[in-house]
Amino acid sequence: MSFANKEEVKTAHSAVLDDKNETNWLLISYAGPKGDAVALTATGSGGLQELAERFDEGQAQYGYVRVEYANDTESKRVKFVFVVWIGEGTKVMRKAGVSVHSGNVKQELGFASIQVTASSKGDLKEEHIVKKLRDAGGADYNGGRG
Repeated sequence: MSFANKEEVKTAHSAVLDDKNETNWLLISYAGPKGDAVALTATGSGGLQELAERFDEGQAQYGYVRVEYANDTESKRVKFVFVVWIGEGTKVMRKAGVSVHSGNVKQELGFASIQVTASSKGDLKEEHIVKKLRDAGGADYNGGRG
């Protein structure tokens, strides 16, 4: 697997990591219908839901998003989510390569608090993702009340 525009991916990734930058997600897609090259295809500042809308039902893609949520009235947390998207219309051979390719993409992007594999946009509802982040974080200052 290779990156068609590796420097653009690095720049976008740095922007997502920067709390002072409005950019809070990036999308990586396969560069063509065949082969294993991937490329940065979009960035945005509308959070998880905007990223979810950009996933293509006929493709496998990868997303990285900064999610901010409150644990209680006194604190705000910032976490990073790596999304492996396998749209329901993804071709079988592409699906077969995702397990290997996703590891390579995740390694390139670095740390994520959680990894989510999704095949429908319903899998990426913010309340579900925040619950997974809270569960992964250990401490729950809301007594389990999300």
